Amino acid sequence: MKQYLLSVYQPEGTPPPPEVLEGIMRDVDAVDARMRAAGAWVFSGGLNSPGTATVVRLTDGGMLTTDGPFLEGKEYLGGFTVVNAPDLDAALAWGRELARATTLPIEVRPFAGEPDGAGEAGEAGH
Repeated sequence: MKQYLLSVYQPEGTPPPPEVLEGIMRDVDAVDARMRAAGAWVFSGGLNSPGTATVVRLTDGGMLTTDGPFLEGKEYLGGFTVVNAPDLDAALAWGRELARATTLPIEVRPFAGEPDGAGEAGEAGH
């Protein structure tokens, strides 16, 4: 089995009102339970807003630490799930379920070095 990262991208701004968010979270919990029952779930978590980020960067003189996100954008990584899946099609099926539940875009990406996914990240830039 390969591992895939399912990244949840959410728009910057005010989150949905509690009555909407409750339904979304109920749907996300149901997908999470199906992943666990299928033996696909490895790990998941939600992230605080980009404003809570701290970036550590190597500079000529040492290390520079700055507050805020590394990149500014209209969308940001709001959460993620790592799944075990036999292939990309199976991982995409979980991604579709998560997209339905969250109503947000989900990026599905294999981990580098995984069987049948080895070298993909490194080869793209060469």
